[in-house]
Amino acid sequence: MAESKDKKSSYGAEAISVLEGLEPVRKRPGMYIGSTGPDGLHHLIWEIFDNSRDEAMGGHCNHIEVVILPGEQIRVTDNGRGIPVDIHPKTKVSALEMVMTTLHAGGKFGGEGSGYKVSGGLHGVGASVVNALSIYTKVEVHRDGGKFVQEYSQGKRKAAVKKVASSKLRGTSVTFQPDAEIFKEGTTFSWDTVVGHLRQQAYLVKGLKINIIDARGVDITKSPTKQKLEDVFWFSELELEAPSHSFYFEGGLVSLVKFYNATQKAIQNTIFYIDKDQENVGVEIALQYIDDVGTKIVPFANNIHTPEGGTHVTGFKTALTRLLNTYGKKNNLIKESEGAFTGEDVLEGLTAVVSVKLQEIQFEGQTKAKLGSMEAQGAVATAFGDAFALFLEENPDDAKSIINKAILAVRARKAAKAAKDSVLRKGALEGMTLPGKLADCQSKSAEESELFIVEGDSAGGTAKMGRDRRTQAILPLRGKILNTERARLDKMLASEQVRNLVVAMGTAIGDTFELDKIRYHKIILATDADVDGAHIRTLILTLLYRYFKPVIDAGFVYIAQPPLYKISRGKKEVYYAYTEDEKRAIVGVDDVPIDDEVEGDEIVAEDETEDKVVAKTGKFHVQRYKGLGEMNADELKETTMDATKRVLKQVTIEDAVYADQVFDMLMGSDVAPRKSFIQANAKNAEIDI
Repeated sequence: MAESKDKKSSYGAEAISVLEGLEPVRKRPGMYIGSTGPDGLHHLIWEIFDNSRDEAMGGHCNHIEVVILPGEQIRVTDNGRGIPVDIHPKTKVSALEMVMTTLHAGGKFGGEGSGYKVSGGLHGVGASVVNALSIYTKVEVHRDGGKFVQEYSQGKRKAAVKKVASSKLRGTSVTFQPDAEIFKEGTTFSWDTVVGHLRQQAYLVKGLKINIIDARGVDITKSPTKQKLEDVFWFSELELEAPSHSFYFEGGLVSLVKFYNATQKAIQNTIFYIDKDQENVGVEIALQYIDDVGTKIVPFANNIHTPEGGTHVTGFKTALTRLLNTYGKKNNLIKESEGAFTGEDVLEGLTAVVSVKLQEIQFEGQTKAKLGSMEAQGAVATAFGDAFALFLEENPDDAKSIINKAILAVRARKAAKAAKDSVLRKGALEGMTLPGKLADCQSKSAEESELFIVEGDSAGGTAKMGRDRRTQAILPLRGKILNTERARLDKMLASEQVRNLVVAMGTAIGDTFELDKIRYHKIILATDADVDGAHIRTLILTLLYRYFKPVIDAGFVYIAQPPLYKISRGKKEVYYAYTEDEKRAIVGVDDVPIDDEVEGDEIVAEDETEDKVVAKTGKFHVQRYKGLGEMNADELKETTMDATKRVLKQVTIEDAVYADQVFDMLMGSDVAPRKSFIQANAKNAEIDI
């Protein structure tokens, strides 16, 4: 770690203020980190990282390192000022101990004279919350000419803060291990999730270098370095052969927009960018229009991603709609017959990053998913409005392209409305008749109802015979449905297959979509285990992701896992194998001819009736299922539809930005990225011959 310059600051023990105790955190962790599942687990990293990142936002730090250590420990290191370690004048306790063990103790309170002008951490509770939810935590601070250390367990200190050595460095290193007692779903960190989040953060702070290292598979005690691990502040000095990333972006938000649009065709050559202080609110925005029908607005408040938007996004959208209407009419680019642009029209094809920085920030909810500070709305509308109006005047070609894009959106909106009204009107005249191919269930309760979307009439017929008529509905789709990645709503509703699915779900679509009206709380994709089945599944997931994303977010979408093999011996012994490994485990040999008999090894199984172990030997018959239609109704029911025996995979969206890029690459009109993906992953493909 390089020695940083000492900036003038009143960041000492007196800058730390205390509001309340720490006990509620372990009792109700969800109130502080959202959940105790994977999202909450990773939130621990974000909270410690945010504290280091806040140092960088204040100009005190330019390097942060995040390491996943063996045993799923996390170490976050920065070269900032270092957490104060001197004794607090009121509590008579070290400021470091207060920060780590007391809720609402930190340098982000107190206004003038406090440690931070702008911060994004959990209002000063981040470090203490992480400490409370960790079985072990260790903090090393380099400042005031020394190295200071304190260790904790479940939020309680093990000993007082101690100076263990002299040091010319400045900065803080926090190591923590999440408590499995709290995170019962597991404490394994996702490398892709960590990298994706921290890459985004590197774009948001220009000039900040972020190192990420996955050292879980490395024996760090046998490092070639001569220094002991305890004395190494920058972990990268260990020279480990481990997965790692290093991010550093001078371009900031402009670089981030370029990253999002890397596989897209831009219709706006010059990326708009503004970075301005407006009424004590920092406003930074970058945007570019592309040839697409989707919208990507990525908002941040004090560098915290706010996925639910908030006042800064409201101000941005309002100003954008007003400015494009004003410019289009002023330059006679909008015909009276087209009418004024709506907010929906001007968002089509837009990629924008909206970032605000406030001294006093207010979020709606403890996990900061939505910004509530009202001053951000006016500041964004004014700063962005002035700058974007000037941009349109100075870039007339880009302005014309943007206006024409919005005009196309207006026409498409009107065509889609006509098509949608036609579909709904037809449905109303027929008493909202459900698709003829839908074999609906008897139950009217969405909570217990399931919709199986199956591939073809053959599989549909089998599924209808094997289902539980009371709770399970079957909708067979004929062939491959329309690729909806680039299709507008009117074209989608012209497709019978898509229309049948929309009507069956009951939610409607577009601006009339209502999740509360969904007819099934389990929508199960049951396609064949071959290339065509995978393609059909991808097409359906594309439709659901682009037009029914709230259904996925609600956890209503699943993928059925039918078996690959039926293995029988004699008339009574029948086994199902869902993977190649399961097949080998049952048969006992590696190479098994399909649809043939093979001599198996001795199998030992427990007889449930007599509570004794019996030996089973003999020849197996192995059948490979190519599709659901090859199963009879009893087989399909037992393996894929019976809720007590089946295996389902729930579809979730861990990284919306990455998911968006994957869908665009696989299903979009640009061939080059898809070709590169196929070439890079060809060796990993499993091909049925």
